[in-house]
Formats: sequence, structure tokens, C-alpha cells
Amino acid sequence: MEFFIISTLNGLSYGLLLFMLSSGLTLIFSMMGVLNFAHASFYMLGAYVGYTVSQVVGFWPALVIAPLVVGAMGSLFERLALRKVHKFGHVPELLITFGLSYVLLELVQLIWGRIALEFRPPEILQGPAFTLINHSLQGLSMVWGAASPEMCSAADAAVRLVCSPFPATRGFMMLVALVMLGSVWLLLTHTRIGLVIQAALTHPDMVESLGHNVPRIFMLVFGAGAALAGLAGVIGGSTFLTEPAMAATVGSIIFVVVVVGGMGSLSGAFMASVLIGVIQTFAVAFDFSLGTLAQQMGVPLSASASNNSLVKLTLSQVAPILPYLFLVLILIFRPKGLLGTREG
Repeated sequence: MEFFIISTLNGLSYGLLLFMLSSGLTLIFSMMGVLNFAHASFYMLGAYVGYTVSQVVGFWPALVIAPLVVGAMGSLFERLALRKVHKFGHVPELLITFGLSYVLLELVQLIWGRIALEFRPPEILQGPAFTLINHSLQGLSMVWGAASPEMCSAADAAVRLVCSPFPATRGFMMLVALVMLGSVWLLLTHTRIGLVIQAALTHPDMVESLGHNVPRIFMLVFGAGAALAGLAGVIGGSTFLTEPAMAATVGSIIFVVVVVGGMGSLSGAFMASVLIGVIQTFAVAFDFSLGTLAQQMGVPLSASASNNSLVKLTLSQVAPILPYLFLVLILIFRPKGLLGTREG
């Protein structure tokens, strides 16, 4: 039971990290109609800026300063470059953001180097948030923080005792992602700023006639999306690894999330992120081969079939392609995505 709970929480934490990334991309696309290929690079940049700032003033100020810096850089890029090609259509927009991703990668490698950095979280986030203790006689119990060695050692050899800690960094990641979801939703649906932003997409001439600067609104929206990616970078970099390859690691996955959830749908991105995170985590956790699963389901396999390399594939080996398989199925059976309203 503790294995299922910890695996579910790990899947949710990974899925919510994907949502923190995809929410900014969804915000930019839904408001501006721009698919930002450099979005994962802003995530990487947030991790490196957060690392540098944390070395000077600590982690908690870096958690605020780094997204603001990345957001300002995103706004500057929209003002000086993206706005110039916006009138030429989507292809130039894609190409210029694609080029920006390579520029940012090279800049990061020039400034911080090619090797991974040790971006340590604050002391309060080091160690487990709680520990699940599964006792074969007393059942399942939970202890906040780390369990003592005495609680995780059985005096009787016949007693089965398993302690499963859940990292505090992952719990903090989940909390920040949920706060981000609530904040963005409230901003867009219950504030005057959100109404102006949504109106600027569908009726820009009307919004401009009311005295609002539509290009400035789009610049701020792009900057806000980059800032959300920067915030995800600070948390993801301190939880996992801060390295130049971190943008490429999640870059394709967040586009899968946006398409599966529905282009421009924030709630769809949330649902798709959680689904993909949980599916991938359980695929790695249940490390069975296809042949083993077939035998457990009562399907007889011949000797030649048992030796087939395809049958010997384990779920953990197949896990990296599962999101893309999910994407293909969504595009075939529901091109709008899970909660999307527009085709493609």
C-alpha cells in the first residue's frame, strides 16, 4: 500500500512540475496564438539564474527574483524581436523562438559551463516531508519528517517493516504548482486585468479604442509566461539537476501536454500533466516485461516468443515513449485535446 501511495505522489509531483511549465506556454498561446519553442529554455534559464542569486542572497529570495528576471527577459524579447515578425504569421514566430532556444543554450554554456551545478534547496526542504511506515502487524502509519532508525527496524525477523520517505522538495513543488494554478485562474477570470487580457485576444481593436495598449498587454503576457517557466526552473533545478540539457529533457514533453490537454486550455494542461506524470511514474515503478505481464494474464507464450526482444522489453524501457503514444491516440480520436475547444 505504501508503494502505491508514494508512487502516486511521485507521479503527481512530476505531473505538477510539467503543469508549471505548460501553464506558461498555454497562457502565451491562448492569449497571443504563439507557440513558444524557447519556453523550455526559459525554464533552464530560471534554474541557472536562481542558482546564481541563491549563492548571494539565499534560496527564498531567489525563488522570487529569478522568475522576475526571466519574465523581464521574456518581455524584452517580445518587444524587440517577436513583435517585429508577428505580422508575418506563425512560421516566422516559430522560427524566431526556435532560434532563441539555441541562443539561450549557448549563453548558458558560456556563462555557467557545460557541467551540472549543485543547486541545493534550503535546509527546511532537505530530507523527507513525511515517512510512511508499513508494519505487517500494525498496518500503515505516517510520521512527519524522517522516521527514527528504531521505528524502521523490526525486533522480530518474522515481522515485515518498510519505511518509505517522501521528499520535502517534491511536496513543496506540488504546493507551488497548486498555488500557481489557483492564482492564474483567479487572475484571468475574476480580475479586471484578466478580462482585459482575454478581450485583447478576441477584440483587440475594441480594447485599444477603450484606451488600453494592446501591444503592451501582449508583451506583459509573454513575460508572465516566461516568468512561470522561470519559477518552475528554480524549483525543478533545486529538486532534480541544473544542467544545460534540462531544457531538452522537458522541451518536447510540455508540447505533448499542451496538445493532449487542448490548445489554450489551462484546465486541460493541468489534467494532461497529471495524467502523463502518473502514467510515466507507474510505468517505471512496475518494472515488468511484456512477457511477464502476458504470463500473469494467462496468455501462453512459445519458446521462440519468450526469447523475442520485443517481449523482453520492460515497462520502464517503454516509459519514455508513453506520452508520445498518448499524443498520437489523442490526435486520432480527439484532435481538440481533452478539454480543448479548437482543432489542432
